[in-house]
This record gives sequence, C-alpha cells and structure tokens, in this order.
Amino acid sequence: MAQKKMTIIASKGTLDMAYPPLILATTAAAMDFDVTIFFTFYGLELIKKGNADSLKISPLGNPAMPMPMPIPALVAAMPGMQAFAGAMMKSMFKKHGVASIGELLGLAQESGVKLIGCQMTMDVMGVKQEDIIDGVEFGGAATWLDVAADSQINLFI
Repeated sequence: MAQKKMTIIASKGTLDMAYPPLILATTAAAMDFDVTIFFTFYGLELIKKGNADSLKISPLGNPAMPMPMPIPALVAAMPGMQAFAGAMMKSMFKKHGVASIGELLGLAQESGVKLIGCQMTMDVMGVKQEDIIDGVEFGGAATWLDVAADSQINLFI
C-alpha cells in the first residue's frame, strides 16, 4: 500500500494559529504520513529565525479566547494585553504538557515533515532565505500543488 500523504498550508502567524498545523503535521508523521507544510503570507512568521517561541496572540476580536473574566474590546486593545494573552496561553499549554512552537517545529523536522517557505510571499514581504530557520525548502504555489495533487488530505489553516 502506498504511503498516505497530507499537505497543510499555514497562512497565519500568531501563537494560536501556529499550533494547529504543527500538531496535525507531527501527529500525521507519527502515523506514517508523508507530510508537507507550505508556509505562506503571515505563516512565514512561524519559520523565521528567533520567532518560534515569541509569537503573539491577540485577545481583540477573539471571543473564544478563554480569560479569567470577559474582557471588553477596549481593555483588550490596551498595551500589554497581547503579551498577557500570549503568556496566559503558553502557561495553559505548558501546564497540560503541550510542546512549545519551537519544540513542535523541531519534532516536525526530526519526523521528516517537509517545510516549504513561499518564495513569492518572501519576495513581496522582503523576507530573505537567511531569515528562515535551517531545513526549510523554498518554492511557490506550483511546488505545493505538485505535492497536494497526490495527497489524500490537504488543509488550509
């Protein structure tokens, strides 16, 4: 039987949106899937050097964000609330034994997950290849489409 394949497009660069593609990718790799993550637009933030464990989250406009008490939009927009929300999320994840984004990226690479940075987005946003963590390949939409065409699961996150 042929190996199952999965691709994921990671298009968001916040802490809360970094977890889904990395958890799904590492889980699929552990289940012997051939996995590729294509990082485009703000998703590039996840693979920039030094960013993995300093990603932020915004409580503003996120009614699902669990807070000790409801936080009005005016308070959520105040300076320091983004850092507070990020610290709170990191604390909750650590308390429950969930790996950090940096650890998940390392696990993904150790598990053979192919990481591709979108070259077009990098050009548009002024991101250079040396700004990206080691082990990432570079390509465009056609690179992802070649892999996605043979995959059983294709996700956009």
